[in-house]
Amino acid sequence: MHLRPLGPTGTLVGAFALGTMTFGSEADEPTSHALLDAFAEAGGTLIDGADVYSGGESESIIGRWLAANPTTAERMVIATKGRFPMGPDANDLGTSRRHLRRALDASRRRLGVDHIDLYQLHAWDPLTPLDETLQFLADAMRSGAISYWGVSNFTGWQLTKAVHRAAALGMPGPVTIQPQYSLLAREIEFEIVPAALDARVGVLPWGPLGGGWLTGKYRRGELPTGATRLGENPGRGMEAVDRRGAQERTWRVVDALVRVADDLGVPPARVALAWLAHRPGVTSVILGARTAEQLADNLAAAGLELDAEHRTLLDEASAPETPDYPYGELGIEQRSRGIGR
Repeated sequence: MHLRPLGPTGTLVGAFALGTMTFGSEADEPTSHALLDAFAEAGGTLIDGADVYSGGESESIIGRWLAANPTTAERMVIATKGRFPMGPDANDLGTSRRHLRRALDASRRRLGVDHIDLYQLHAWDPLTPLDETLQFLADAMRSGAISYWGVSNFTGWQLTKAVHRAAALGMPGPVTIQPQYSLLAREIEFEIVPAALDARVGVLPWGPLGGGWLTGKYRRGELPTGATRLGENPGRGMEAVDRRGAQERTWRVVDALVRVADDLGVPPARVALAWLAHRPGVTSVILGARTAEQLADNLAAAGLELDAEHRTLLDEASAPETPDYPYGELGIEQRSRGIGR
């Protein structure tokens, strides 16, 4: 697997990361360990988790695998997140010093490691002063509890504020951001991706297959069935059938994706992942899987190169609705020519 720098750091990670949200819920421990085995065998290095995944069980499953595979564990880059509640205590959430200290210590215990390579704020906290959060992260880096820090689900202005406040405090800034990003979710290109590129922050996309819509398994006018996420729960979150399936753009993207996949003789999911892996700013695409076979098929995207014609077809089919100036055609023209104010 091709290696890339983790944002602006000297640490290298694979172009595809293993997301572990399914561990302990959709994937039991033997299956989760099989996924980790397959990922390691394919040359993967970045394992991404969070304390809230399966109420902490996901981290525990990873920890037991790391302990059972010490040699392989040495080359793994371990990432996790903290911010959301893990208990009923009113202070057991957010990015306060008190909560993050407990959350980080608990994650290290479950993972069985003395430090976390990449510790991420799982979402913005509107209540805790940002400087309090940043000072905790600076202390955690100085103590060796974490190597780097990043953010997840931040908007463009939130990321930029974190970058500049960190600089003002004389501490290292965030090295990564985790946003939802796929052929069906490109709106981050308006603000978040430019902010990340400006700050040299690496983008770690989650949801790269749009909750299953970009696998080509769903058909217009047909309700998903079978052992798939939407087959089991058609109303599931942001990818719900009556939400995403009701948008004409979804089917325009799926049709273009299937066309490219047929041209290349590969599964549509592989095309969607290859497209995303080569978008500007992307460091590593986070893959979620329920079976080792599914993961192996997705990891094969590492060897797929799309030509200019196929990239253009996908770009045009997936182009999001552009808001008015400064994002529309006039704004693009002015920015490219340096005219206007």
